[in-house]
Amino acid sequence: YVPPQIRKAQETLDDKKREELGRLKKMVNGLINRLSEPNLSSISGQMEELYMANSRKDMNDTLTDILMSACVTAVAMPARLLMEHVLLVSILHHNIGIEVGAHFLEAVVKKFDELCKSDAEGKECENLLALIAHLYNFHVVHCLLIFDILKKLVSTFTEKEIELILFLLKNVGFSLRKDDALALKELITEAQRKASTAEKKFQDQTRVRFMLETMLALRNNDMRKIPGYDPEPVERLRKLQRALVHSSGSGKDTQLRVSLESLLSADQVGRWWIVGSSWSGAPMISDTKSQAQQKLHVGKVSSKIMELARKLRMNTDIRRSIFCVLMTSEDFMDAFEKLLK
Repeated sequence: YVPPQIRKAQETLDDKKREELGRLKKMVNGLINRLSEPNLSSISGQMEELYMANSRKDMNDTLTDILMSACVTAVAMPARLLMEHVLLVSILHHNIGIEVGAHFLEAVVKKFDELCKSDAEGKECENLLALIAHLYNFHVVHCLLIFDILKKLVSTFTEKEIELILFLLKNVGFSLRKDDALALKELITEAQRKASTAEKKFQDQTRVRFMLETMLALRNNDMRKIPGYDPEPVERLRKLQRALVHSSGSGKDTQLRVSLESLLSADQVGRWWIVGSSWSGAPMISDTKSQAQQKLHVGKVSSKIMELARKLRMNTDIRRSIFCVLMTSEDFMDAFEKLLK
């Protein structure tokens, strides 16, 4: 039972919060609507001020909602517009904290997975994939996630998936080759194998052939073979990013090295890639397993040593084991060997 006066206080608090969030949404929306390359510096500065003045959770939720509604539409969005939006996320990710990029990335990947399964007719999948590609281009996420997505698309291998593979390779293919040439080579081999087994399935062979040609051009580092490939806009925005990121540690160390599986099962296993993220789900590893690991065998030790360990408050198995090893070893090499075991 909640007494009426407390009930009333809660209601006014909820209304106040709703009003605050509405005001915040208006401010963020105004900034995002004005976003362009020349004023990116001032807008990212104002966004940082908003992050300082409001709670991170409210800001992350608001920014992600606004960006998703602006960028994920049924028609193909202009590449330049998507790049500028992702560049803003990237600058905030480096200057404010990695939870900004992590929150946006998780929302994008979950939406992409959902739309891939639903066979949507529009261009939402391409727009979401472009967002993920540019998050990789602007060093928010590691190439591990891109390879996971490509493997998933190659394993399904329908006409829609071939379109998406081509789209992704055109955007980030050469960066992938630079980051992990071996993984790209394995992916190309797998795609060739799939294409040879699935030849009967497709009426129109030209898309598959074109995809394989694009992959071979990537493998041979031949940019001329890929029509419409232009790295210049991304390079120019990367230069701008370097100018706007304050911290010196803005390189590889802030990249989220997270797999597709981890992102999709974040609600079940927690978000280990965000430092200090709280999580109240079921334990990730069953207790029986952890107890089994705790049992450490260091051979037979005398009751005298065990008594001494108890007196010195060695209260866990691992502490007792280390103490017994140190006390019963013949010399430092013997102790070293036993500790390794």
